[in-house]
Amino acid sequence: MPSAPAAPVKQPPAADRVYSHIKEAVLDRRYEGGTLLTEGELAEAVGVSRTPVREALLKLEVEGLIKLYPKKGALVLAVSAQEIADVVETRLLVEEFAVRKAVPASERLIGRLEELLEEHRQRAVDGDLAAVAVTDRTFHAEIVRHAGNDILSKLYDQLRDRQLRMGVAVMEAHPDRIAKNITEHAELLEAIRSGDADGAAQVLWRHVSRVKVLVRGEAR
Repeated sequence: MPSAPAAPVKQPPAADRVYSHIKEAVLDRRYEGGTLLTEGELAEAVGVSRTPVREALLKLEVEGLIKLYPKKGALVLAVSAQEIADVVETRLLVEEFAVRKAVPASERLIGRLEELLEEHRQRAVDGDLAAVAVTDRTFHAEIVRHAGNDILSKLYDQLRDRQLRMGVAVMEAHPDRIAKNITEHAELLEAIRSGDADGAAQVLWRHVSRVKVLVRGEAR
């Protein structure tokens, strides 16, 4: 008996496709801060009508990634100095607490961080900055998750988009930071593995604090 034909793969709603297209392009800086996006261009790029484009743009404005200007389009917002400072300050508060609470670390956490460190190295070889930023961010998020505080993890997840965007900006401006980030992650892993909570906190503080000056272009 002949097999039934496979059901066609159902695409996500048009507005969701537009939302994903714009958001990914903003986070990996294909749409840089200051870029003016028009509904017509976006509709053509995704292959949809203008109605779902408007819906997606409204959602992205609420998330603080764009600013809508009636009859003109949507302006991709640049990362401000205040936003950088706020993200770094919040990361330090959350991540220092988390790394201290995660030590002594479980074998599961150590194994996961080893996997992510190797993945980080491979993504760096591939030269895919967006993928490097995701892996970098996931390394830190794994430590926060293993602190065992769900509320803290959810708070940290709210920083994801800003972290990824800043991460790509840093690597574009300072390509040497990719290798340095990997080295610092290895140092952080070693401190966690050895059960040195104070040492891990010190490495983390130095590593995360550097983001602020690098994005501003103040130091290498």
